[in-house]
Amino acid sequence: MKSLCVAILLASLATTLAQRPPRPPEGAARGPRREPVAIVSAPVAKDEAEKKILDVLDDMDKNQRRGSMSVPTDDGRLLRVLVESMGAKTVVELGTSIGYSAMWMCLGLRKTGGHLTTYEIHAERAAKARENFQRAGVDQLVTIVEGDAHEQVTKFQGTIDLVFLDADKEGYVDYLEKLLPKVRPGGLIVAHNMSPRMADPRYVKAITTHPDLETVFVNKEAAGVGITLKKR
Repeated sequence: MKSLCVAILLASLATTLAQRPPRPPEGAARGPRREPVAIVSAPVAKDEAEKKILDVLDDMDKNQRRGSMSVPTDDGRLLRVLVESMGAKTVVELGTSIGYSAMWMCLGLRKTGGHLTTYEIHAERAAKARENFQRAGVDQLVTIVEGDAHEQVTKFQGTIDLVFLDADKEGYVDYLEKLLPKVRPGGLIVAHNMSPRMADPRYVKAITTHPDLETVFVNKEAAGVGITLKKR
């Protein structure tokens, strides 16, 4: 009986293999090859208010970027996506500069009803950021705090949905220690310049070994962004 079962199984397997189409010989053509697809996108304004902001961002990118240490455009767009998709109400930024990354986050905050508090140590950059926020019509969504952020952030009151770190890289650990307790469960800490060349190894260790955090890195070969979730 056992031999009969084995014989039936082998016969069934042979029939299945016989019904399969023959594999093409090694090196043979396997159908038309697809041309590489260009994976690119550009912002498209949904309304006049968004167009106004995008126009100011475009002007900043063309005429104010030099020396500003602003994030690349795609990283700014990523910030907008994160803010708007998570419905962020309270966002904190370390390193305003001329307000380029803040403006991208404001695109999301205008839809979530949220507010950004951003810290800048240089008075001239803070003044330029205020000017840009006013031009874009988002100044009511932003509070700029001038001074040393390491001292000023200790005064922040409330629960934070998203933190964006783009200031002194060696200070990221200190910012994390001071702000993580204020980030809500399910909130994000987003850090810029998380490339092998620029990232502070102490910060990388802090966000990749903490049991309450889950971190992924994107765009590591360029500017580099670390996205850290505070687990629920």
